[in-house]
Order: sequence, then structure tokens, then C-alpha cells
Amino acid sequence: MRVATRRAAGFHPGGWTGELRDEVEGYFDDLAGEWHTRNSPQRTAVVIDALERGLGVIGAPVGLAVEVGSGIGTYSPLLAERFATVVAIDLSLAMLRLAPIGPAFRVRADGATLPISDASAAAIVLINALLFPTEVERVLSPDGVLVWVNSSGEHTPIYLSVDDLVEGLPGEWTGTSSRAGEGLWCVLRRA
Repeated sequence: MRVATRRAAGFHPGGWTGELRDEVEGYFDDLAGEWHTRNSPQRTAVVIDALERGLGVIGAPVGLAVEVGSGIGTYSPLLAERFATVVAIDLSLAMLRLAPIGPAFRVRADGATLPISDASAAAIVLINALLFPTEVERVLSPDGVLVWVNSSGEHTPIYLSVDDLVEGLPGEWTGTSSRAGEGLWCVLRRA
């Protein structure tokens, strides 16, 4: 997953290819049945901290939140408490089939080509999810925010440091980051 993470973000040769997409999809399809066992109060606390403190510092926009890599929908209710509409996107159909109906709209799609209009998202939320910088740039509204969470910090399989995250994004960004338990989070807005 580390190589796939760096390829998706543009840091590793080869980039995000159809072959890599298929490998990642198969990997998560195979894990879907046991994915619920990976949730814990500690991991949820990292997400809550990012949403409360991170959005508190940056300023929480209103409108559409796009949760990329939503999996079985563990964190969608937390987003629905803060945003008017949540679209939860995942590449794995097996994961989406296990997600509850509501509070988010569930969509199967590749994060590299989001089915979201240009400049329409108040927030893009990546919780242990791959970063596709050009899609963040395209989909995020001018005053929108990017919420990045690694719930197990440096031990998260899909991991980028905050420095790599900022370096991978087009243009200049400003924001805040912190640790919560074992996790790391960062909330950014274009400078």
C-alpha cells in the first residue's frame, strides 16, 4: 500500500495505472468482510479530533463533503453531523455493499476520476485514503478544505507525512495539523 500511496500522489514512478487500480480494488474487496474489525474508539477519536479542532482552527465550510475511500462507511455519520451533504466514494464495491444506507450517498468510483463537479466540494475528506492531488485541486471549492487523517499515524498502510501531503498538492496551502493518540491529521485550505 505504501507504493500505491506514493504512486497515486505522484511521488513514485509509474503513477496511478489501470493495473494498480485493479490491484487496490481487489485488495480491499478481499478485506471487506473483516473491515469492521479494524475500527476502534482510538481510531474514531483521531477523526473526531481532526473534525473538531482542525475545522475549528481553519473554519468549517458548509455544503458538500466528499469522503474518498469511505470503505464500509464507518466515519460517514461524523461527517454528516458537520456537512449538509456527504458523498462517500470507494473503489471497492464489496466495501460499499457493507455500508449502511445513509447518512451519506454511496458511490463506487475511482478517486483519480471523481464523479463530482469542478469546484463544488466544501470539503474533501481522506481518512486512511489515497491522495489524488489533481482531483483535490479540481473538485475542491475555492474556500474548501482538505481533511487528511492517518488514524494509526506512521503505521497506517496508506500513509503520507504532512510535508509530503502539502508538497504533493498543487499550489500553496495553509492549515493546521496535530497528533491524537497514535494518529495524525491535517486540515488544509488553499493559501
